[in-house]
Amino acid sequence: MDQETALEQGVSGGREQWQPGPGEVHLWLRETAGVPEEPALLDADERVRAARFVRDADRHRYVASHVLLRRILSRYTGTPPEQLGFTREDCPCCGEPHGRPALAGQARAPHFSLSHAGALVLVAVAAEPVGADVEEWPAADSVAGLAGVLHPAEQAELAAAGHGREAFTRLWTRKEAYLKGLGTGLGRAMELDYVGDRQPGPDGWTLADAPARPGYAAAVALRADTLAIVPR
Repeated sequence: MDQETALEQGVSGGREQWQPGPGEVHLWLRETAGVPEEPALLDADERVRAARFVRDADRHRYVASHVLLRRILSRYTGTPPEQLGFTREDCPCCGEPHGRPALAGQARAPHFSLSHAGALVLVAVAAEPVGADVEEWPAADSVAGLAGVLHPAEQAELAAAGHGREAFTRLWTRKEAYLKGLGTGLGRAMELDYVGDRQPGPDGWTLADAPARPGYAAAVALRADTLAIVPR
């Protein structure tokens, strides 16, 4: 049985568990339409959140991405996907419990990050704190306004690139991946940290662009000196 089949069937007990090595990020990029919608795998809070979506497409994207996350993490922990519990670490900005998501009650649990946009869902798993982000290219007339919140050096890079959608989305995903890995999310001002091409990343972090479909960009940030993406 290959890894994809094992993941789809939710096999975990009695099989070798996947484990990322130091500096490795195991990365899944999937079409949400191809992920079976299995709400029975979700916990009560996830079902409540899913029920709040007005549009069926939004609800499916939420359910599919969280089902995929649970099935993936089941392979690292040996715990059935429906039995996994989640918590939040303390936020570095305010100390409140809305920082990085984490597995609850799991000894030596891996770090992970979930992102979804449009038709895609991205899951990253690593031995160190990790952030991942995938985004659709925005409308061309939105780029200049959105770029104004970035680091001045990033704004200069975008201006040199003609404020193109692809260049902007690449920078934006790198920024969001870092802030998610840091645990602040957008609670930390986006102009504070430089994530462009002139350095590998903020101190203590390594950033990398990740493969994505046409019309999308994706990125990963890892709290490590090196970063090797392992596609799954």
